[in-house]
Amino acid sequence: MIFDTTTAKKTAELLLQIKAIKLQPQDPFTWASGWKSPIYCDNRITLSYPLIRKYLQENLAKFITQQYGKPDVIAGVATGAIGIGLLVAEVLNLPFIYVRPEPKKHGRQNQIEGIVPKGKRVVVVEDLISTGKSSLNATKALTAAGANVLGMVAIFNYGFTTADENFEAANLALHTLSDYDHLVTQAAETKYITTEQQNVIKDWRSNPAAWSPNL
Repeated sequence: MIFDTTTAKKTAELLLQIKAIKLQPQDPFTWASGWKSPIYCDNRITLSYPLIRKYLQENLAKFITQQYGKPDVIAGVATGAIGIGLLVAEVLNLPFIYVRPEPKKHGRQNQIEGIVPKGKRVVVVEDLISTGKSSLNATKALTAAGANVLGMVAIFNYGFTTADENFEAANLALHTLSDYDHLVTQAAETKYITTEQQNVIKDWRSNPAAWSPNL
């Protein structure tokens, strides 16, 4: 679920502007999964733009306080959300921790870096939601460590049905600054893409595993 329409459109505009999100239906990307995709998102690029990262940081922090009050800890999901998570924690003057996909193979073998006092209220920050699997693995690690995970916020969500089902099954609330639908609408309104390209891009999300740019 997005925070609000105005924020969703503005976030999409900014991500397109700095090419944190690229739309190339005519020359699709290949994801690690092997899927051909007309879209590629790397929100870590936002950290190189002070005004844009400040916008994201402040809006994520604002929503967290509106929705949850002031939690005890902010957690980022490694590696993409370490930067933005830390910025949000800084705005809220809260402790910050981050969660690895799995425990380290050496040293203390930590999966969570930082202090997680048992019972403390934690909000998780992500940069991007696709299926939600890796994000939810992070929340499971936090819960296993004794944290009280209130919910998750993120910059962008592809809006896959699989992600909705995964978050619902985990009984965890997810809210994002922007999502796929608002991105495509914003791109069309600003002539970033043509109407024909807009239709092709919409077709991709309905069945990304079988999508072809020649639909």
